[in-house]
Amino acid sequence: MKKQVIALMTVLAVACAPLFAQTTTPAAAPTKIGYTNVDFILGKLPESKKIQNELEITKAQLDKALSDKYKEFQEKLDNYNKAAAGMADVLRTDKEKELQNLQNSIQELQRNSETSLQNKYQQLIEPVLTKINTAIQEVGKANNYLYILNSDAGANTTPILLYVGSEDNNVTDLVLKQLGVDPKAGETPAAPAPATAPKK
Repeated sequence: MKKQVIALMTVLAVACAPLFAQTTTPAAAPTKIGYTNVDFILGKLPESKKIQNELEITKAQLDKALSDKYKEFQEKLDNYNKAAAGMADVLRTDKEKELQNLQNSIQELQRNSETSLQNKYQQLIEPVLTKINTAIQEVGKANNYLYILNSDAGANTTPILLYVGSEDNNVTDLVLKQLGVDPKAGETPAAPAPATAPKK
């Protein structure tokens, strides 16, 4: 009798083990991964046009300063070439030194202009990229995404999405809406399908 009870308990324990395992282990939720295109979003924002305008204004100012310096150098070089033959050695050496300094100044201004433009761009773009990143995080949390990857290889980003099997997880439109931008704004409507002749 004792052996039968032990055998029955063993059978029950084996039979019920999967049931206990199912009730104590919660089912794992499927991993939800979305993707977006940061440069595309940036291009849709009104800030993008403002940044472009500010950079163009700054570039025009730097180009004018460079052009003025080059014009000054050219005038002084022409004057030097006309008068060099009749100049005393000490004056000629002084003028040559002045021209060399002016040429160095032009080269330095050219280098500084490029650096200044890059710095200006970073200064203007950083808050906008932060805003986009915040919107992506909000969309991710609101829609239960575990990860949202970036699909583009633009100037501000590194591509990390190598394959997309479906557009279902493209969250770009959700991010644009989160930023208050109409995702369809600026798109040309699709051409209507040609009418088919009625069958006779």
